[in-house]
Amino acid sequence: MPDRERQTTDRDGAGDPLAAADFQHLHLERIHGAVRVVLDRPPLNVLNIQMLRELTAAMDLLAADPAVTAVAITGQGRAFCAGVDVADHTEDRVHDMIHSFHEALLRVRAMEMPTVAVVNGAALGGGMELALACDITVARAGAKLGQPEILLGVLPPYASAVLPGMVGRSRALDLCLTGRTVLAEDAAQMGFVQRVWPQDDFPRAADQYLRSISELSRPVLRLAKRAVDAGAEAPLADALPAVERIYLDELMSLEDAREGLTAFLEKRPPVWKGR
Repeated sequence: MPDRERQTTDRDGAGDPLAAADFQHLHLERIHGAVRVVLDRPPLNVLNIQMLRELTAAMDLLAADPAVTAVAITGQGRAFCAGVDVADHTEDRVHDMIHSFHEALLRVRAMEMPTVAVVNGAALGGGMELALACDITVARAGAKLGQPEILLGVLPPYASAVLPGMVGRSRALDLCLTGRTVLAEDAAQMGFVQRVWPQDDFPRAADQYLRSISELSRPVLRLAKRAVDAGAEAPLADALPAVERIYLDELMSLEDAREGLTAFLEKRPPVWKGR
């Protein structure tokens, strides 16, 4: 990932707001109506402060682009991301690094459109935390994920905050206190990877998965994400009325919602208008 011969990207396309993006350590590719953010800092896409700032800027750019249906984050080469540069953990840089790191992850987390981490290889330390910040993680069979920070005498702050809610306290402690890595297949059983595909089939399967999302109605996808977040963040007695308001007041006012229901009754494929 990614297979460049199949890209629909036109970085020099007139009028494309992504065409002006100028990043040193990542690049953006339009594919199937979605955008793929490719981490590109060989050999293992280790994040440094500049790269983290670029990731934040990329999320801001995509959030402002009304044409983006979904966002995928993946790595160039054989790794997804092997962590945050140890050189940026020194006393004179650590405050800037932590601020830049968490700003980038929170920006990914706050995206209105669905975000998918496409883990094509090792996702370690800050790389695994970046995947955790995405809504969904899909992974290549055999890819290794883990939080090895404890082996360097530090801890993973973002994972410490979100992993317990995803896998339970004991499993989160098992990962964070031992620094062990797990295969994607085991991560799927634990609950922080949602799909795993064989290595040979991975690029095609990941692209097809992204297509299956990005071909749906953009405004409905965003409301569906908001509805799930409302359910995840509040007790049922509070969450259900909030989701009901989203459904009745926002969803049912969309042309795409009416089109989807009408198309089903008329036994034809829906034609999404994006509104």
